[in-house]
Amino acid sequence: MGSAPSESPITVKPESRMMYSPGPMENSGHAPDMERLESKVDELERLTDSLGNVPDEEVVDVLSHAVGLLREINAGIEAGLQYAREGSREMDEILARVNFGPFDEALEEIEEQERSAGEPGT
Repeated sequence: MGSAPSESPITVKPESRMMYSPGPMENSGHAPDMERLESKVDELERLTDSLGNVPDEEVVDVLSHAVGLLREINAGIEAGLQYAREGSREMDEILARVNFGPFDEALEEIEEQERSAGEPGT
């Protein structure tokens, strides 16, 4: 009556388990595929939600699949961090070549004008 129909548990065949391979993602030099990461997180959430309905003999396989998903998610996050570090380094290199001298001088002049405008007798 008031109970929702139970979803069929997600089963994982041992031969379909994901293997962790950090090399391709970490060395890609490209932004991580956020849609792919989001789909992995969604899959992990579905797997977690269905864990209570999994027969005892399949729990180890389901948990192994969950661990594989977590490894993939972690590898994607690490790739994103590496991509951000590279972008930050590039920005630092660009900023190191910019001459801010004229800007700093103009800013100092403005600040001096503001200070002198606030002094009595001017």
